[in-house]
Amino acid sequence: MRGVVKGAEKRIAVLEGLREHEHVARHAWVLDDAVPTAFQQGVEPVVREGLAELADRDTRAHLSALVSRPVRWAARLTPYGRDALAYAHARRPAEPDGPGPGERLVELRPAQMSAIRVFAALADELAVKPADGLTERVRSASFSKEANRWQLCLTDEQIVSVAYGLYLHRLTLSEAEANAFARDYNVTFRPSPATGAPTAVLLRPLADDSDGA
Repeated sequence: MRGVVKGAEKRIAVLEGLREHEHVARHAWVLDDAVPTAFQQGVEPVVREGLAELADRDTRAHLSALVSRPVRWAARLTPYGRDALAYAHARRPAEPDGPGPGERLVELRPAQMSAIRVFAALADELAVKPADGLTERVRSASFSKEANRWQLCLTDEQIVSVAYGLYLHRLTLSEAEANAFARDYNVTFRPSPATGAPTAVLLRPLADDSDGA
């Protein structure tokens, strides 16, 4: 798995390099005098993936005439490469600043995060929608490799909303994610004794939770 991650990081680094040089190129192509030979060689794998393209002979001749010198190599991103960069940047969160006023740091296991991503994606179809701001928090979450946890700074309302999402997951797939969240964050959903409707339940007083922090 680590090899796959390294390969992805290298791919995105090459695409970012091409885009950076494209910004200063006069003709939308990154030319051979703008990047070293090693970088040119590194572009070849993304060309094979369709994420970048190399200038053909006619294009190089046209570029040579424009810059008044022989152009032996030129490359640029394809639309697919630009999409890959946009996706990578959307998935790359900023470094967390820590919880703000009224927030707590919540750490979700990968399986929990997968369930909450589904919950957030279904927002328009649900009767009980994710709490305000939760979808954005899910999108911008950061991953701690050391802890193997996704980290989000959430309000109490958003934490309860996560518990509801994991309650839906428990009803349809697995109880483990909701049970672990209940142990860690003191909230779960159970049928109300009065109405039978799913209701958020605190498993222990909040004071006890803060004393144990």
